[in-house]
Amino acid sequence: MHQLPPELLPWFALVFGLVFGSFYNVCIHRYIAGESIVWPPSRCPKCETRLGIPDLVPVFSYLFLRGKCRHCGSHISVRYPVVELASGLLAFLLMHRYGLTWPFAVYYVFGSALLVASFIDFELFILPDPITLGGAVLAPPAAILLLDLPWQASLAGAVVGGGGFWLVAWLFRKLRGVEGMGLGDVKLMLLIGGLCGASALPLVTIIAGCAALGASLWFLARREKGTDAREVQIPFGPFLSLGAVMHMLYGPDIIHWWIALVTGRPF
Repeated sequence: MHQLPPELLPWFALVFGLVFGSFYNVCIHRYIAGESIVWPPSRCPKCETRLGIPDLVPVFSYLFLRGKCRHCGSHISVRYPVVELASGLLAFLLMHRYGLTWPFAVYYVFGSALLVASFIDFELFILPDPITLGGAVLAPPAAILLLDLPWQASLAGAVVGGGGFWLVAWLFRKLRGVEGMGLGDVKLMLLIGGLCGASALPLVTIIAGCAALGASLWFLARREKGTDAREVQIPFGPFLSLGAVMHMLYGPDIIHWWIALVTGRPF
């Protein structure tokens, strides 16, 4: 990879990300179905026919087959190409930003974990502990050793992120008598805070809040007739993950732009 021209590296990363996106789809589907990730080999979830190589080419197989199983004709969820494209785009943008460096590797690994967790959360309204808690344990060492984040910043990020969200969840339950935020979001913020540091948390939460507010219109439009709007569940984990990825890619740029906008002069 070091011998590739630098301008080709993002495109190489795009292909790399698309291929890994297929594996992430396996992780998402089998976690939701309660199946093993490693066995059996990839198969149609409806007719259970084993899939061949032509059925597994990221994105293009879905387009070529027009979103249907080659064997039984059942519909294939659009989630499959969306996850593959998201993984490919993440790898492309990170490589364009950081090049072939440790930050690229660290952010792609954790960004991919957030991608998988987000789509599970969309389906089940659950953030899987192996990702959130496992990531919360691994994030500080990765940030300190490979991203040169001071250990104080990583520790403060985990404490403020996880502790702050736990406090919000506790207060909401105390005042309203119902769950307003799951512990999965608290664990996720332990991961994000430990990886990105305390200074990243305002940007992450602002982006997450704005994105969730916009998406809530879609969730409300899809609710069953007669359902009270206050009863509609909206997963917050995917939007926190989006905020974290935006910080990974453009955090300093966004902060500098905001300062320049507020102060009226270039930063």
